[in-house]
Amino acid sequence: MKKNVSILALLLILLGIALYQNYGTGLFSFLSGGNEASQPKGAKTLGTAIAEGAPKPGSMSPSFALEGFDGTTYHVGGERDKPVLVNFWASWCDPCKAEAPDLVRFHEKYGDQLDIYGVNVTAYDTVEKAEAFVKEYGIEFPVLLDKKEEAYKLFNGMAFPTNVLIDKNGVIQDLIVGILPPKDLEAKIKKLLKSS
Repeated sequence: MKKNVSILALLLILLGIALYQNYGTGLFSFLSGGNEASQPKGAKTLGTAIAEGAPKPGSMSPSFALEGFDGTTYHVGGERDKPVLVNFWASWCDPCKAEAPDLVRFHEKYGDQLDIYGVNVTAYDTVEKAEAFVKEYGIEFPVLLDKKEEAYKLFNGMAFPTNVLIDKNGVIQDLIVGILPPKDLEAKIKKLLKSS
């Protein structure tokens, strides 16, 4: 047991050193809520590094089509009948496990006004594990398989979960990397529904 704790502590220290070397003081500014204006010229914050290359809110969503577990091909991009929340996830991701019950609840509560597509980034997972995840959490909204990571790359995916809120006109309203408290995610969903 002590050996496992020591190994974990060493890994966390190495991760901290690597992040500091790659992002300099910007990492600590990001974690403490500082802004980029206070950073040395050329320094990157962790938030900036994640967001580089990702589509921005207010821009058109990249288009993609993926097949779901039900054999239907689902499309994202361009105009649609309802806004959509696209949730990129993997079965081994602990934050994804924590968020899954909230997404199920949001689907039950807002499903008549909002499409939710769970996109399993199968390039980092397996179909079997994704199926077990869907069954365990009782997911009834469409689950799509991104077997070649094509859709995830369109959004410059770097972390699970990543949620993209897209309005009926195909415009990205929000891009969330990581997990939010359920009330905060629900507030963003309500804002999306009001804007559509």
